[in-house]
Amino acid sequence: MNEPYAALAESAGGFIHEIKNHLSTLGLNLQLLAEDFHDPQSHRERRALARVQKLQGECQRLVDVANDFLRFARIQELDRRPADIGKIIEEMIDFFSPTARTANIEIKSFVAGDLPLIPLDRDLFKQALLNLMLNAEQAMPSGGELTIQATHEPGEKRQGSEDGNHKSLVCLSLIDTGKGMPAGVLARVFEPFFSTRPGGTGLGLPTTRKIIDAHGGDIEVQSEVGRGTKFTIRLPVN
Repeated sequence: MNEPYAALAESAGGFIHEIKNHLSTLGLNLQLLAEDFHDPQSHRERRALARVQKLQGECQRLVDVANDFLRFARIQELDRRPADIGKIIEEMIDFFSPTARTANIEIKSFVAGDLPLIPLDRDLFKQALLNLMLNAEQAMPSGGELTIQATHEPGEKRQGSEDGNHKSLVCLSLIDTGKGMPAGVLARVFEPFFSTRPGGTGLGLPTTRKIIDAHGGDIEVQSEVGRGTKFTIRLPVN
């Protein structure tokens, strides 16, 4: 990460942290107000309680946005160690399965058995995968299928390249059978704070791309309205 960007990210992180402190104080006072009206006796008290509860919801949304932004801003140096991506995928499927069952989503996994170890920051990479899984869930409100594929693309000699080699990659795809995205939305999915979901922070997919970029990989998306969406991640083996 270059120094100006790192300094900006650190300043933004400190600013958001300060805002969170004030939100914590605000949330505590709203909780006390709600307790004062826990048994409203009149229309006026019921209306006051409803307003307090609405403010509590907005306060929590601001906390969620702040937390998401902190994760987005502070992706800097990675703790990368050789990792078995197949096991990480298995762990994330196991973690996400209760959510998938509740949402009537069937998860299908096709992970090659010959995947090489990849230098990964396990926690950050898991966060990236979780963001994509949650995105798929939101795209399938009536249920559907989420297919996860992982293959190895070994390096090969290639004419015209500077070193004569094509880099060895692991290719990971997440494919859902959801509602898909129109072209205008598809072009903006990785923009910070862009969201078509009410209450969404618009930072999940930008954070995922930032994590993949930090690993030296790339992520692309294909989507068609009514047919679903496919995210493809390519990561260098070394």
